[in-house]
Amino acid sequence: MKTNKVHKITIAALLVAVGILIPMISPVKLVLEPASFTLASHVAIIIAMFISPVVAITVALGTAVGFLLGGFPIIITLRALTHVVFAGIGSYILVKRPAILQSTIKTALFSLFIGVLHAICEVAVVSVFYFGGEMTTAYYTQGFLQSIFLLVGVGTIIHSMIDFFLADVVWKSLMSRASFAATVAKIK
Repeated sequence: MKTNKVHKITIAALLVAVGILIPMISPVKLVLEPASFTLASHVAIIIAMFISPVVAITVALGTAVGFLLGGFPIIITLRALTHVVFAGIGSYILVKRPAILQSTIKTALFSLFIGVLHAICEVAVVSVFYFGGEMTTAYYTQGFLQSIFLLVGVGTIIHSMIDFFLADVVWKSLMSRASFAATVAKIK
């Protein structure tokens, strides 16, 4: 039992580290003024979501704390904190229905659901700052519909689904290794 907790803590810690590191060093950033998206920035959280709700929530919280301690703007830290919602709910659904990841169509629909949930949470955070007058001029120049709804909302759905696909590829590759699959099975 103690070994399972150590494995769970170790995997969560490694995923938190990866989740903090990717946005800091990734050379692949798509900038659509005033928003920007970093490829693979959600992969660690999504992989954690495949493991268990506890690991998913821990990694989402850990990455949010990492953003806070890393000196990122508060709006980015709060957007990262909202990942607890999609990671927790998504992981809970996967515990109840693990077969979702066995079907391409079900995986794609699940990814879309997670992306929409992800976007709703991030749009809510950004909207508070938008209506509080705390955003850059570029957001107000383009207006709420384009800068918040389209760029943050629709952009987050697309970004989330791309990262979900990447996480799914990495996850399936890891699970093909018997030793990793056995470790994950012990901690679930």
